[in-house]
Amino acid sequence: MAPRVYGSNFGRARCNCSEGFEGNPYITNGCQDIDECQHPDLYPCHGTCINLPGTYRCSSKKNISSLPGLITIIAISAGFGLLFSVLGVAKIANKFKQRRVKKLRQKFFKKNHGLLLQQLISSNKDIAERTKIFSLEELDQATNKFDQNLIIGGGGHGTVYKGILSDQHVVAIKKSKIVVQSEINQFINEVVILSQTNHRNVVKLFGCCLETEVPLLVYEFISNGTLSYHLHGQSENSLSWKDRLRIALETARAIAYLHCAASISVFHRDIKSANILLTDTSIAKVSDFGASRSISIDETGVHTAIQGTHGYLDPEYYYTSRLTEKSDVYSFGVILAELLTRITPVFSSQSTESMSLASYFVSLIRDNRLSDILDLQIVEEGGTTDAEVVAKLAEACLSLKGVDRPTMRQVETALEDVQNSKVHNSHIKSVTQNVTTKNQSYNGNKGSEGTRLYSLEKEFIQSSEIPR
Repeated sequence: MAPRVYGSNFGRARCNCSEGFEGNPYITNGCQDIDECQHPDLYPCHGTCINLPGTYRCSSKKNISSLPGLITIIAISAGFGLLFSVLGVAKIANKFKQRRVKKLRQKFFKKNHGLLLQQLISSNKDIAERTKIFSLEELDQATNKFDQNLIIGGGGHGTVYKGILSDQHVVAIKKSKIVVQSEINQFINEVVILSQTNHRNVVKLFGCCLETEVPLLVYEFISNGTLSYHLHGQSENSLSWKDRLRIALETARAIAYLHCAASISVFHRDIKSANILLTDTSIAKVSDFGASRSISIDETGVHTAIQGTHGYLDPEYYYTSRLTEKSDVYSFGVILAELLTRITPVFSSQSTESMSLASYFVSLIRDNRLSDILDLQIVEEGGTTDAEVVAKLAEACLSLKGVDRPTMRQVETALEDVQNSKVHNSHIKSVTQNVTTKNQSYNGNKGSEGTRLYSLEKEFIQSSEIPR
């Protein structure tokens, strides 16, 4: 490389190597190329350094080295874009889903006669104060979405869950096991009956939810199990005779109320010890009205399909299909026999054949052999005399013909006398001889409001029985 000549103060030329070269410019080939790539501190390069005569360049590979970062940025941007798109679609889909769920709940509400039930509830202030129509969200929250661990029992018409409402009120929530219209109609029937029932010994209905295919019923929570549980060896603490007598009286009062004193007459149709709940203080509460039937005050019975529980079923009702208040009396007679003997309504004899407690009990009473079947605990507690009178009352209730049975009001009076130790065998005889078919003492007190309630109730039941 030719040396470059510069001026001088002394008039002589001064030579230097060209830029990018170094060495002695005064000799041939004295200026040599500088390898800039060997001095990155003086000649920075962020790519691949390539030396050139008098200069250097960085290879374009530096763009390749930054490509992963660029790809990452593009991927993140695309990811966020996709995420926002998915969230947007999900939000729209969720809105559509909520709309479908809302329409489905409205459909179930109408199908379950919610509008008519609202009219029935609003027609009476007392009923409106006692009965509430719950939303599904409220009951989902109360039962932790119907957790299986919260199941506390199951009757012939549904599964019962323990729940805690938002106001911390503990309740029992029942829903049907099988989704069939007949089951739904029975649930609705129970709502109608219990919404008009207010008695200390009838389980309270707080309300219902009609937004599901199967209606949900919300009751007061009864914590001490069923009478059947306490009578038949499943409970560690056996009921005393005094408690049994009181439970019998409280149950009789509840059934008599249903027959005679409610706003409409109600035949329970499934009276049994498993449907009598006990509180912590052993107060009896009659429950499970899914099979019940209500009738007008001028009717004494109704022809209907046979329904009930084996061992408690009235034989006259079974053979004639005619349901009367005396059918409940027969079932109550079986409960009296259970209280006296602690034997199940259907049991196995020594020959392993199934036997009916009702028929076996009556045969022993007629042969004056109560001691052969009487629970020894009653004898030990000195209740034999009262037990004999109650046994005679049970025999009267278990008469094969309904006309020979006492009314529940008469049964209630007889048990009150036993509890008050004022009873005589002649009183029981008079009870069975002076049987009346119906206690009509409340006829004049129904008024227009009672007629209106019955009219709505009948319309409600009839609409629930229309095939779909």
